[in-house]
Amino acid sequence: MTSAPSVRQPVHTQVVEGFGAVTITPVDPAADSALIHRWVTQERARFWGMGEAGREQVQEIYEDIDRRTTHHAFMVSRDGEQVALFQTYDCAEDRVGECYEVRPGDIGVHLLIGPATGPVEHGFTGSLMTVFIDFVFSDEAARRVVVEPDARNTKAVSLMERTGFVLGPKVVLPEIDLPEVYLPAKPAQLAFFTAPEGARTTD
Repeated sequence: MTSAPSVRQPVHTQVVEGFGAVTITPVDPAADSALIHRWVTQERARFWGMGEAGREQVQEIYEDIDRRTTHHAFMVSRDGEQVALFQTYDCAEDRVGECYEVRPGDIGVHLLIGPATGPVEHGFTGSLMTVFIDFVFSDEAARRVVVEPDARNTKAVSLMERTGFVLGPKVVLPEIDLPEVYLPAKPAQLAFFTAPEGARTTD
């Protein structure tokens, strides 16, 4: 069974010299769940925490996100090819808000890079991170990007440091057990990227 193509429109497009045109489009749960399911159930995505989820469950999770005003999910394409899943959320309305002192304008993000379809491309994730940071700060209310990768995911923590994030404390994100979503407790490394003064961007 194939899903109908998404009719959702991009919310951000940015051309990165030497890399390509990056487009950020809201996730369409029905159209995108099969692809997201393939990504999140691979061993390389074990820290995403959805390795045992079925496709229907993945769709339900993203339908729940789609209904929220505090959490958002996006498919990311480079030159028309879907390459990443990017999520943003209001830290004050998320479990991470129980683990540190949230400031006004704190925007949390999650990033899952899709599996490579060709040779390893050095600088690929870093180029995407540049676009994601610009996208978050295109919201005038955003003041700081907050990430909370699994503390055991040393590769992700190292990437954040290389991108310019400042490491904060290690915390344990509390378990969430609700009818619409279950998240186990997770050891996390907080890291922060503060918007430079005068660095607001717009599409």
